[in-house]
Amino acid sequence: MPRGTIVDAALEAEIGRLPDLSLLELRHRWKTLFGHPAPKSLRRNFLARAVAYQMQVEAYGGLSVATKRRLREIANAVRNGDANAALGSTGIKPGTQMIRQWRNTSHTVTALAEGFEWNGSTYKSLSAVANAITGTNWNGFAFFGIKRAPSSNKNAAGPRRKKSSPLVEAEAAPVSSPNTHLRRRRA
Repeated sequence: MPRGTIVDAALEAEIGRLPDLSLLELRHRWKTLFGHPAPKSLRRNFLARAVAYQMQVEAYGGLSVATKRRLREIANAVRNGDANAALGSTGIKPGTQMIRQWRNTSHTVTALAEGFEWNGSTYKSLSAVANAITGTNWNGFAFFGIKRAPSSNKNAAGPRRKKSSPLVEAEAAPVSSPNTHLRRRRA
């Protein structure tokens, strides 16, 4: 049996035993691997996973310098309000293929790092591709049926407005409003 296989099997067995360790034993393993005590707020399950990951890092190596740099860039962008930073400016990963049927012809567009490729030509935007396919102006995301990610985290936006009772809402609506009957039904 090759040496690497023995090390792999031993590491796998040791990681497999982590969930059976007590909280105190997991905290001790954390301190041994990370060089400092584990934060008190961490739960057992997370401690076991973090310890397992760090054991693998020590055995096989961690993330590359380029990957760490990219992760820092993404974290900084998200911290500054750019939720789509991980996917680039369009939010579509390079290599993604979009297929659209238009007038009995199937059109395949491939996302590139800088733009989109269709029929051997490169375009700066999906809208430009949609225009080339249809001959009219289209929103590229709408043409290809792509839903954009929300620009912010709605759960972090703060408290929601209080819902009023259906009677108050119906009374507050203008009489001439065509949506009055919808408001009553939704509430």
